[in-house]
Order: sequence, then structure tokens, then C-alpha cells
Amino acid sequence: MNREAAKSYDVVVIGAGNGGLAAAIRVLQGGFSCLLLEKHNLPGGFATSFKRGRFEFEASLHELNDFGSPQEPGEIRTLFRDLGVEDKIDWLRIPEAYHLITTDKKYDCEMPFGVDAFINKMEEYCPGSRKSVTEFFELCDEVRAAQDYSNKVNGNTDSDYMKSHFPNFIKAGSYSVNEVLDALHMPKKAQDILNAYWCYLGVDCDRMSFLHYGSMVIRYITRDAWMPKMRSHEISLAFDARIRELGGDIWYQSEAAEIRTDDQNHIVGVMLTDGTLIKTNHVIADCSPHTVFGKMMDKKSVSEKVVRATNARTFAGRGFSLFLGLNKTAEELGIKSHNYFIYDTADTVKQYEMMKKLETNHVQATVCLNNAFPGCSPEGTCMMYFTTLIMSDDWGNVTETDYFKAKDRIADDMIRVFERETGCQIRDAIEEISVASPTTYARYCGHPQGVIYGYEAADWDSLMPRMMMLKEDAELFPGLRFAGGYAMRASGYSSAYVSGDLSGRQTVGDLKKEAEAK
Repeated sequence: MNREAAKSYDVVVIGAGNGGLAAAIRVLQGGFSCLLLEKHNLPGGFATSFKRGRFEFEASLHELNDFGSPQEPGEIRTLFRDLGVEDKIDWLRIPEAYHLITTDKKYDCEMPFGVDAFINKMEEYCPGSRKSVTEFFELCDEVRAAQDYSNKVNGNTDSDYMKSHFPNFIKAGSYSVNEVLDALHMPKKAQDILNAYWCYLGVDCDRMSFLHYGSMVIRYITRDAWMPKMRSHEISLAFDARIRELGGDIWYQSEAAEIRTDDQNHIVGVMLTDGTLIKTNHVIADCSPHTVFGKMMDKKSVSEKVVRATNARTFAGRGFSLFLGLNKTAEELGIKSHNYFIYDTADTVKQYEMMKKLETNHVQATVCLNNAFPGCSPEGTCMMYFTTLIMSDDWGNVTETDYFKAKDRIADDMIRVFERETGCQIRDAIEEISVASPTTYARYCGHPQGVIYGYEAADWDSLMPRMMMLKEDAELFPGLRFAGGYAMRASGYSSAYVSGDLSGRQTVGDLKKEAEAK
């Protein structure tokens, strides 16, 4: 559609990340016009890939949880099916849950998918753990059921219904991961192994809500993890194609500068950096509330309540990633697992504190995609990507002069730790190397401080408050909803898709109510 002729839409979605893409499809499926704005020249945000030499690297996705098989689909596969994108993507199953290694030599454990297999393997590593781990998964099932109910009612949950149908969900909502595991009398060794996924949420298990963690773990273990063969960018392109099929518009290299409001603080349009004004009364923002309320809206239109609600939230982990193209196969190098978690210690509280400082952070979540899909790189090669989180803005202390030195030092440390702990000598096989720092993520995706996990999911800002406050959040600024990593649930791909789906459906509901009222 001609840009000059299309200056008015029912909904404008800002940001073509995972949440924004899902939201746009839902708006269009609801029968309303939608424009998706993206400042980059590609869709997906973090969900993309890039080439170096003869390698195409996955930018961020380690694995997609709660996907399931075509015969037994999980929440995300079902969502993709509903959105009309499942069949546009070639999927592959990840072989194992994770390989946990701690540098203090306490743990070297490979854990499988499937609840029964996971429990059996845990009993093997930690005799006497079967009962407590079984009860853990039973409790997680209730957490998932409560979330399913919330999604079915578009976030308009009934508190009495929640209390009567999900009493343990309500009860557990006030407790941390470790408090619940202690209450289940789970042996400490089993707790340590079970808590390996904690870096995917970026909060230590003494502070992390059990609901956040239980929700994620059950979705990984029961329905396996999956990956697009052509990396996460294949998902983003499929969403792009589907939006166009439904008659939606996508404007790339089009950065939203301002969300305009009238004298009554009603949204009336979105202004681009080039001066183009798009008329709309509804905006879904796939970016942080800090950015929206702090930079994109007139200060006079942003109430003190909104400012307080936004500033009360804490940014989660900043991203640092290393990408390696190796001129030997994974088998030749002895890389046996797809997904490694390597920590200094299984004590998540101590580990979290160590991750605040660049010089003490040795955590890495490392993927070798070839062990799931041997054909993902040229014959006789393999690819690896390493990710760590920096649990503070310590990267902001790196001077411009020391920027490249800091990147090189952290990257070298990642390689050194991996070689030492796995016995896989990869350094001499490096053909291509690329490094992404928090500065990189901030530049490409506009995330404050290079944050990749949205807001920290601890204490009051955990899963249950986010679910129960959906209606209140929508009322903070009528006509404005959020999608992606800064919205509901937790961090990561699946949560972003779910948040976009929900925000899109809720906005459709708002539009229908407005139409009925006229």
C-alpha cells in the first residue's frame, strides 16, 4: 500500500519483535486494519540471524519451549497454528534438556526431556529425590493450568474462580523457588540440578517467584524444545508473510518517534522520525514502558501514577554473546550436547552476585546447533554461540577506549572456561568469530542498557501479579498496550509470542466495544 495514501489505521504496532509480530496478526484476524512499524530493515528484533564468512549464525534463540509435536502440540505450536504460521516453518526437535556443569566440580549432569525420564535421571544423580521432584511437577501442572485459564479469558481473571480452582497456584505465588523446593523437602543436590534453567529468567532462586520458574520448567520438560531449521529468522519471515496475507502493512526503516495524544490524553496518532503522522487511537508497543513513557509521549500526558508504576520496575540481565564458526565437526571436537549451562557455582544467589561484575562473571549458556541439526553449517564444520547475562549496568563503566579490549577479554574467557570444563579444544578450530555486547543489543533493538530479558521477574513483579494486574495495566493509559519481553509473564521467545497474542486479542476486544458503543 502507498505510504502516502495509508495514514490512518485502527491499530499501530510499534516494533516488529516477536510480540509485535504476533499482536499484528491477531489484530488483523479480528477484522481491523493494522500497521506494523520497525526501525530496522528486518523483522524479528532478537529473532534473526546474520552471516559471517560461510556461516549463518542464530542471533539469540537457544530453544523454543512448550512447542510439542504436531500430534501433541504445546501452547506455542497451538498458537502458531492459530496464527497461521506453523506450516510456513520447518521445525526440528532439540535432543536433550540441558547439560549442567559447575566449575567447582560439584556437577556434571545431562538431563533429558520428558517428566518420567527427567525424574528417573534425577533419582540416578540424587537417590531419594523421586517423591519431591514428582510433587514439583504436579505443582507446576497447576501453574500451567492457571495460566491457560487466564489466556482463555483474555487476562480478565476472576479471583474467586482462581482461588477455588487453583489454590496451590495462589498459595505458591507468595514464595520463591527455593522456599517451595524446601517445603517439598527436595534434597539440596536435586534442587541445584533442577535450578539450572534459572539463567533463562535472570533472577536468583531465593528471589525468583516459584510461579515464574515452575511455569517455564514444566513447559520445557513436558513438551520438549524445538527450533526452526533455518534459525529464528525463519519464524520472523513467516510472521511477516502472514501479516501481508491478511492485508496488513509493514513499514521497515520507519522509526516511531512520538505517540501523540489530544487534550483529553487520548491517543490520536504516531509520528515517525521523518515527520510522517499516522492516525490511530490504539497502539501496541513492543518496546519498554520506560522508552514509551519517557521518550515517546508528552510529559504532560503521562500521569504520576504511570511514572511510578514504570520506575518501580528493575531491568533484568544485559546480554553478551559470542558466536564461533569452527572448521571441524562437533563430533571431531568432542562437543556432545546441544545445550550447556556452565556456572561457577550451583548456588544461584552467589552466582547472581558474581554476574554483576564483568571480571567475576564466568556464566555461559552455550549452544551447538549442529547436535540438533548437523546440516546447519557447511560440511566438516560446526557453529557455537555462547551467551551470558550481566546483572547490572557494569558494562556502562567500560570506556570507549577500552570497549574492544573488554569484548575480547570476555570472549576469550568464555572460550577458556568452555575448553577447561568440557575438555573440548575449540580455539584452534575457530574460522569465524563475532561478539555482541550490551551496546550491540541496545543499538540494534533499542533496549535500554542492552537488556535482553525485559524487567526482572522478582518478588512483587512476578508471574501472578503480572497476570492479575493485566486489567489495571491496560487502564494506566487507555488505547495503549504492551507486547514482548517487557509485557506479561517472563522473558524469552515463548512469553513474547504469548504477550503479543494477548495484547492483540485485548485490543480487538477494545475496538469491538467502541464500535458497539457508537
